[in-house]
Amino acid sequence: MTEERLAELLAQVARGTLAPSAALDRLRRFPVEDLTFAQVDHLRPLVQGFAEVVLCEGKTVAQIVDISSALERSSESFLATRASADARDALRQRFPRAEVNEAARTVYLAPQPRPEPTGHGTVLVVSAGTSDLPVAEEAAVVAGALRNRVEKLYDVGVAGIHRLLRQTEVLERASVIIVVAGMDGALASVVGGMVRVPVVAVPTSVGYGASFGGVSALLAMLNSCASGVSVVNIDNGFGAAAAASRINHMVVLGFVVGFATGVSLERWRRRKDASAGPRLPADASHVIDLLRRAHDGVMACVVIAACGRRLAMSGQRLATAP
Repeated sequence: MTEERLAELLAQVARGTLAPSAALDRLRRFPVEDLTFAQVDHLRPLVQGFAEVVLCEGKTVAQIVDISSALERSSESFLATRASADARDALRQRFPRAEVNEAARTVYLAPQPRPEPTGHGTVLVVSAGTSDLPVAEEAAVVAGALRNRVEKLYDVGVAGIHRLLRQTEVLERASVIIVVAGMDGALASVVGGMVRVPVVAVPTSVGYGASFGGVSALLAMLNSCASGVSVVNIDNGFGAAAAASRINHMVVLGFVVGFATGVSLERWRRRKDASAGPRLPADASHVIDLLRRAHDGVMACVVIAACGRRLAMSGQRLATAP
């Protein structure tokens, strides 16, 4: 149950076009649907902005289909990861319009109509080698499903660093970069030293014996001397995409808050009775200080960083426009 669908359901009841009993029937499975072997979380879109994702590993094909069907009934969409060939075939047969990515082992049923991307910029997925493509493709599919614009830059590892250096424009226009690499995992540090945006590093299990199934790449990435490199678990393309998507969407939230703050500030100043009430300081930096006090944790940092003087001034110009 997405926020949009829930709002429309309530609006239909308010308009009288839908009986309360009918609305109650539609909400009967909300927020949790008990399938005995699974508790399907239909509240997830309202809490985190996206429906529960089906991790297929460890589940039977029948369980995967039943969980996916429950999600489809609720939100007209689902995303399944780590799906075996049998699971992919079963989901393809049950949902003919589902998008199956064989390399990523994902099955995605997009809502209809397909929503536009809501992230601030582009999530760029970079892979060191072609052997890393299954993890890189998982990250790309998930990032796209989470409503981000996605670009890909594959097979540009440090074994031929010139392949990466000739793609600096692609790196510079990204808002968040996911770097997928096995072996020595050095690509994450190289990219982290070339860009000013967050880098989410994904170590893969690709490599020979001393790579210890991706542990060597994991440790190398954790010990990166490049600033702004975060690391997820081995082969966790899904986790990298989820983190990158939140970063990409928090930038949008900061922009909106900063712009709205500028509009509100100017309108407050222009009130005829402003002298009777409290005055806001003229310097926009004081507004940022108020936001710093009003918000906490990481959100405060993002909002404050995004709603600087430039955005506040833009809002003021809009408010004073004839």
